[in-house]
Amino acid sequence: MKKLVTGIAAISCAAMLLVSCGGNKKAASAKAAEAKGYTFGEGQTFHSDEPVTYSIFFSDASWYPKIDTWESEGVFKKITDATNVKLDIISYDSGDYNQKVNLAINSGSAANIIPKIYSEDQYVAGGGIVAVSDYTQYMPNFTAFVEKYDMEADLDTIRQADGKFYRLPGLHQAPLQDYTLEVREDIFEAAGYNIREIEKDWTWETLHDVLVGVKKYMVSAGLCSEKDYIWSDLWCGESGKGQGGNLLKLMGASYGVLSGWAIEGSNGGIKYDYDKQEFYSSSISPDFKKFISVANSFVKDGILDPETFTQSDDVANNKFYNGKTVIKSTNRSSMANDNASLKKILGEGNYKLYVTAYPAGTNKNLAETSRLECGVMISQKALDDLGEAEFIKMMRFVDWMFYSSEAYTLTKWGPEGETWHYVDVNGMKVKQLLPGYKCGGLGIGGADTDTDIRLKWGYACGNYFYGHSTAESTDNFTPDVQDLYARYGKYKTVAKVDPKAKPTEDEREQLNLWAVPLIDNINAWTLKFVTGQKDVNKDWDEYVASCKNLNVDKIVAKTNEIYKKQSK
Repeated sequence: MKKLVTGIAAISCAAMLLVSCGGNKKAASAKAAEAKGYTFGEGQTFHSDEPVTYSIFFSDASWYPKIDTWESEGVFKKITDATNVKLDIISYDSGDYNQKVNLAINSGSAANIIPKIYSEDQYVAGGGIVAVSDYTQYMPNFTAFVEKYDMEADLDTIRQADGKFYRLPGLHQAPLQDYTLEVREDIFEAAGYNIREIEKDWTWETLHDVLVGVKKYMVSAGLCSEKDYIWSDLWCGESGKGQGGNLLKLMGASYGVLSGWAIEGSNGGIKYDYDKQEFYSSSISPDFKKFISVANSFVKDGILDPETFTQSDDVANNKFYNGKTVIKSTNRSSMANDNASLKKILGEGNYKLYVTAYPAGTNKNLAETSRLECGVMISQKALDDLGEAEFIKMMRFVDWMFYSSEAYTLTKWGPEGETWHYVDVNGMKVKQLLPGYKCGGLGIGGADTDTDIRLKWGYACGNYFYGHSTAESTDNFTPDVQDLYARYGKYKTVAKVDPKAKPTEDEREQLNLWAVPLIDNINAWTLKFVTGQKDVNKDWDEYVASCKNLNVDKIVAKTNEIYKKQSK
């Protein structure tokens, strides 16, 4: 393991910098002169001489739903104004976005551009998506970033058996951990716990013991009853995809296993052992047994509400905002809203909120290890309908929209001078929203009467801005968030990224046939263990046997066979 990237630890300085589109940026490439009817280039705005329309899928989140003003005067209109490209939005509710995208691709009716994709593996064999690596030569912003930050090895982790990759991932200069836990610090203090000191070397077992003490205090103070739970989390139930979502991902990573959101696309919790130089299933490992035992202890001892794994996110949030619970998950986009909601319901001065560097397990690793994140697929239908020349033109636009600093700033902050401006802070240019504006998506709060630029116009919407340099991806961080990342640098580590076995289409099909029922089985058992419907000690052997009956050993053997073959 290596210490968290130095640039992250020094984030309070890096966050103040903005990567300029000027300076030593290259001029438009020679190929720009060959393109007819449009302009493009690294550091240049893509612009089509004639109006053009590209269809694009959209994952519509219920907590900031798309409204008409996003297209009539907001982010989508501004994209059109800049590029002469109109985006034909095909919107699906975020809860079933993946399912709807899957159906569209399989039926041959997919949109041209398919964003918000975390894994492309299931689509490769069907021929419904394009091998985008064949077209990155036409994407100057993408290729410049890869070259500047030496990301070829990162891209190798998403290449398929044919040596190509089929998803344009978000590219990060360095990995950034987004999700963590926050607590009602005032109640922890009243119970006698200094969370800022405890978090320096705490484990999940430590958190368990502290929460037992906090609940004991709350019962004695009449803040809850013995039968009440003081932790009822979000991103685990309806949005957890039946897998335990964010919480089990965080906890699992702390024990070196894949669970929750992290198990998706893993062929059954498959990880790589660098000491043994082979793949294995983390889902039936001793570390997994330890992980689910600790997770279960929170439920068994009346701390974590088992409804966490079935309820909606709104229910979980409301319990925290109303003071019924004292700990929950959060991320950068939610922090400002969490604070504003507590202030509105409990009143200013009646609470203290603290965002923690979440506990360790058998390791201090952050859950995030990769410099890649969710990204964009391009449908084969787009290539078929547009033809090669017009398809390349669309890829030039995709390059601008997802990989240029100009589009990143536009889709994240809005137009300079309309929603934000630069201010001078100790001699450095820093972005700041103009008076009268706030943004939950950027973690920037404000008065009730202020306009939220995400709700009103769709800026800082999670569909369209990923990755980028550390300076850009942190340019909205408040001092509190900068402090969190500094603490990550002190208390946490980054694990080595696992290599990837690259199966052929036939091998992938076989692995998928084995993996789908296996993962369903692992998820079902995991939640039963965690919620106490199954006993970790008494029923562990039965669980392992069920996984073996569903071909976990064959998946491990096949994965190692594929990896050794490609390594020769």
